[in-house]
Amino acid sequence: MRVTFGVLGPVAAWDETGAPLALRGPRHRAVLARLIAANGRVVPLGDLVADLWVVPPPGSIAAVRTFIAALRKAIEPDRPRRAPAATLTTEGAGYALRTAPDNVDAWRFEAAVRTARAAVGHPPSAAGTTSTASAASTASAAFTAGATSAASATSAASALTEALSWWRGPAYAELAGEPWTAGERSRLAELRLQAAELLAEARIAAGRPAEAIPDLDAHVADHPWREPAWRLLALALHRAGRRPDALAVLRRARARLAGELGLDPGAELARLEAAVLRDDPAPDPVARVWAEAGADLERITVARTRLDSTVHLMRELAVTGGSGLVAARRHRAAAVAAAEELGDPGLVARVAGAYDVPAVWTRSDDPAQAAAIVAAAGRALPATRGEARARLLATIAIESRGADGGPHALGCAREAVGIARERGEPGLLAFALNGLFMQTVHRTGLAPERDRIGAELVALAGRHGLVTYEVLGHLIRMQALSGLGDMGEAERHADAADELAAAHELPLVAVFTGWHRALRASLADPEAGERAYRTVPLEGAGMPGLESGLRDLALLTHRLRWELPTGAEDGGDFGPYEPWARPVMLLGAGRDEEARRALREAPEPPHDLLSEAMWALVAHAARALGESGDDVPTKSSAMAPGDDGGVAPGMIVERAREALRPAAGEWAGAGSGLVTLGPVAGYLQP
Repeated sequence: MRVTFGVLGPVAAWDETGAPLALRGPRHRAVLARLIAANGRVVPLGDLVADLWVVPPPGSIAAVRTFIAALRKAIEPDRPRRAPAATLTTEGAGYALRTAPDNVDAWRFEAAVRTARAAVGHPPSAAGTTSTASAASTASAAFTAGATSAASATSAASALTEALSWWRGPAYAELAGEPWTAGERSRLAELRLQAAELLAEARIAAGRPAEAIPDLDAHVADHPWREPAWRLLALALHRAGRRPDALAVLRRARARLAGELGLDPGAELARLEAAVLRDDPAPDPVARVWAEAGADLERITVARTRLDSTVHLMRELAVTGGSGLVAARRHRAAAVAAAEELGDPGLVARVAGAYDVPAVWTRSDDPAQAAAIVAAAGRALPATRGEARARLLATIAIESRGADGGPHALGCAREAVGIARERGEPGLLAFALNGLFMQTVHRTGLAPERDRIGAELVALAGRHGLVTYEVLGHLIRMQALSGLGDMGEAERHADAADELAAAHELPLVAVFTGWHRALRASLADPEAGERAYRTVPLEGAGMPGLESGLRDLALLTHRLRWELPTGAEDGGDFGPYEPWARPVMLLGAGRDEEARRALREAPEPPHDLLSEAMWALVAHAARALGESGDDVPTKSSAMAPGDDGGVAPGMIVERAREALRPAAGEWAGAGSGLVTLGPVAGYLQP
């Protein structure tokens, strides 16, 4: 039986009739997707375990083998018992997916784009960009062979239309949060954009420019940094006899490119504009290709210089306040994408790694944008050494925050620190230490380690005049010391951060120190704490990863600690904290059975500065509902993974205690410097 596999959308498999195969639970699909992403290579069993769980539970190896056995049964239902698998094979200490390239939609799509690229006269290119050398090659080929034939272009357009129809959604759709999918998702998304542009080019070359216009119009609206798309849209309009519209598009392209990237349009767009003004619909093919090769050289040289300069402006923009931070993030993502389009790993390393803006909050403001930057950095990493490599590693560690980057992100952070110490460069070491700080939330109880990082940053930055990192060090110590219950010393570091911020115009610092003082007020008096949490500034800071749900979470933790009514079960916006706050709110409304169901459906909290607070909410709700954990037969069975990722009845308290035990000497949530549910030790008692 022929089985086909799909990752251009949700992970799926179909039999030879097109009927979907039952792949059972999400972890079964994750294993299959991981093997597809390996592109035929063997994936060691240990790597599969590490990719499925940030902290592999007991029994995880056996669980993966169970998933493999179930997948084999679905994929090869007629395989005789004990006969070796032909598709999902065991090889050495790992597994591989052995199937024809045509049987995986992503592999088939890549081959279709490669064929279409050749049909319209482009040289092969894994990245889909034309370097200076390949542009010259294209010019030479066109000079000897002439322009792309209409028949060849028509065939390419038909093939690309079919290939684009294979997409059912974003690649690896339900696995977007998994770090191991980031590179493949980004690569396939880029290939999809290239295919859309190749389709437009083929339609124009086939003499059907009007067909290309609607899709190109939507394409440039969604991806305004892609200069080739603007050129194709203007060319299609001009060839379709819409000269004024073509000129309007070229003006719009100039405005968007300057606004998004700080770049002037390349010479290629300028030449096209001149041709449109001359009303020259089809310049000589040889002259056109030769001119485009020269334009590529000029565009690439100028763009490299400007991108190198632009990233330094973005660092300054990021520390000016809320709107500046949002704009800096947007420009940075566009700059990294533009650097990748030029096909220069060194430029990607410089653009991505030069944005060493200190980061103090462990939840990402824009996870999709961060994942794209991590993927670009990962692709550039093999071509870098020394400082460039350390900067990319630190970038991966920082941008992986809140995404459960697991051992890979932590390993990147540690390697970056090691390189920076060897090189003895203070700014590089400060950047790398920031990455290490972001990855010291992989379990609870790490406030002492974060405090040591903060202390090193304060000393290092103070010696070398790195003001923003000195502020970061003080904020990290403010958080860590709060988590350790030393509020007086934490306040001293908050004051030091405020003094530096006032002297150097760093307005975002006041968001964190203001919230820390609200925490102090909450500890001292119930009414003062309630008032402080309601009025302390937060909105408009440009940090949605911090802002979302925080105010209502702070009020809930404050009321629980003072044993005050928590409010109605739907009274508040808890943002990402809703799964752990909801059971408590339902309890406060007297809806115990709904609270019990909500508690058991709550996932494991993410690894960040508030994970202790989320586990404490779990423990509080479980205790109030009489979930003692005493009916759990063994620790291993209590921690065994469920296929749907949920928590079985009777395991809830034991899960919370196990997670909180390393933080027994800390205050739950106070490591954020913003909120607390009191001493963790109180949640470890029966």
